[in-house]
Amino acid sequence: MKNTNRRKFLRTAAALTGAGTLASAMPLSAAQKKYPVAHHVFFWLKNPDSKEDRNKLIAGVKSLAKIETVKDLRVGIVARTEQRDVVDNSWAVSELIFFNDLAGEETYQSHPIHQEFIKNCSHLWSKVIVYDAVEV
Repeated sequence: MKNTNRRKFLRTAAALTGAGTLASAMPLSAAQKKYPVAHHVFFWLKNPDSKEDRNKLIAGVKSLAKIETVKDLRVGIVARTEQRDVVDNSWAVSELIFFNDLAGEETYQSHPIHQEFIKNCSHLWSKVIVYDAVEV
């Protein structure tokens, strides 16, 4: 009985080791979804100390995920990281949206949900900066 359990254990361990080796040999890009167009927006609030305004803006940004060309959306607030000359932490909320292509980003810009977001939330911000990038 002991030998049977030992053999079973060794077979299972060998199978798991083989699967782990195979997975680690697989390129990371094959395991992840990739969307080559990034649209990163930074918002400065008119009332920077208002948690209510920040939360309204965050909810508005999250509504943009419903647009069919948006492939991934991330919403963030300033991280309390080390203060350095190259770090800008003056903004309040950021959105990072990924698209398959520039046509998808263009569709997003004119989409009724995006236009509604601007209409409903623009009174909350004093400044917006957009960085669009295409993966190389």
